This record gives sequence, structure tokens and C-alpha cells, in this order.
Amino acid sequence: MTDLPTSTPKTALVTGGSSGIGLELARCFAKAHQRVIIVGKDESKLARAADDLRGSGAHEVIAWSIDLAGEDGGARLFARAEEQGEAIDHLILNAGTGAWGKFLGETDWALELAGIQVNNISVVQAAKLFIPAMVRRGQGRVLITSSVVALGPSAKLAVYSATKAFLYAFAEALREELIDTGVSVTALMPDLTQSDFFERAGVDPQSVTAKQPKADPAHVAEIGYEAMMKGRDHVVAPHLSAAKMAAASLLPTWLTTKFARAE
Repeated sequence: MTDLPTSTPKTALVTGGSSGIGLELARCFAKAHQRVIIVGKDESKLARAADDLRGSGAHEVIAWSIDLAGEDGGARLFARAEEQGEAIDHLILNAGTGAWGKFLGETDWALELAGIQVNNISVVQAAKLFIPAMVRRGQGRVLITSSVVALGPSAKLAVYSATKAFLYAFAEALREELIDTGVSVTALMPDLTQSDFFERAGVDPQSVTAKQPKADPAHVAEIGYEAMMKGRDHVVAPHLSAAKMAAASLLPTWLTTKFARAE
């Protein structure tokens, strides 16, 4: 018979937790017998994900249907936590979306605006509102999902890659401001990872981007989870993609943009 954990479970809040990297990050906390709150837009996907996570050892799984693309998504997320009396120990700001295609003439402005709202505005709002309580308690961990495209602007993903660069800079700056508070901030930098992002963003199935090999979201999540728990400032996943990061830091921006061109 397996012994049950005796320590008081902590609570992890995971946005974009119904699929992809977000679901696998939630699973990491479930396996550690923590309480998990997953946030997403699609209620049916959330319900399936919650059932899945309950079978992974979570102390408790809660699903909140909140559209972070709507106005004040981060603030509404915080209001739900306040209403439910939830004290968040691990804040995983992972939800993301985007639009694929040439900025002029091909992309849908509504999708690009949603990407800015979800990827940037909701993250900044949530950080602004959730982190002060962590600082008062003197402990907490924050994970912000950026991307390897943060260091190499991507044609046909112009707005998306810009939002991810913002997240990387924001996470690093916020981490420095929180030094000695007991709260750490980690930027997760995934390379191309298998998920429904490509379909939602309208990526051409015949493009190089669509056809490139993609990482296993479970592997990416495990790397991110481990880095966050160790309090690292950022981590590239999978680790082999670190070469791309190194190249991006050494080459001029115009050249990394050429290499990153998404066709």
C-alpha cells in the first residue's frame, strides 16, 4: 500500500491547462499530490483534462472556464480566486495564442489582438494581482511561458514572436525585482512543441513550420517544472534547442530573423 503524502498540499494555478504544455505542467503538480486549478476557455476540454488529472494523483483538481482573451482576463482570473478563497502557491501563466501569416494581407487582426490580450495583457494583470500575496507570505513560484522565438523574430509569426519576446523580458525583469522576497520567476522557452496551437493560429499544413519535428509537451513541461522548482531564471526546452538560443544571442537580429523565417 502506498503511503499518502502527509504535508499540506500546495495549490498550483495553470492557465491554458486544458491541453498541450499547460495540461502537462498541471500533471507535474498532480503527480506531486498538489491541488491543481486549471484554466481554459473550452468547458468540455477542461472537464476532460480535469478527469485526466484526477487519475494522476492530484490532491484535488478544479477547472475554471475563463476567456483570457476577453477584457481584463487576468483581473477576472484573480477575482475568481478571491471569490473561492484560493491562496496560490504556484502561478503558471502559460496560456498563449497567435496568428500565422504575413502581417499585411494574410493575418486576421482579431486573432492578433487576442494573442496580445492572452499572451501579454492577461499575464501582466495576473502577475500584478497574484504576486503581492506571495510576497507577503514570503514564498511562491511563478512560471511564465515564453518561447525560443523570443530571441529570434519570426516572419509570418510577427505579432506572436513579439509577444513572446515581451514575456521573456518581463519575466527576467520581474525576477530581479523580486530577489530576496522568497518568490521566484522562471521563463519557460519551448521550441516547436506538439499542440493545437498550429491549428488555432491557422498555420499552413504545407509550410516548413507545420512539417518540422515537434517536441513532446510532456517532456517540455517536465523541464519547465524542474527549472521552476529550482528557482531558475529561464530554461530552454527541449535542451537541444539551447543551441538556437546561443546562436540568437550572438548573431545580428536581421540574420536570426532570416533563419527563423516561417514559410
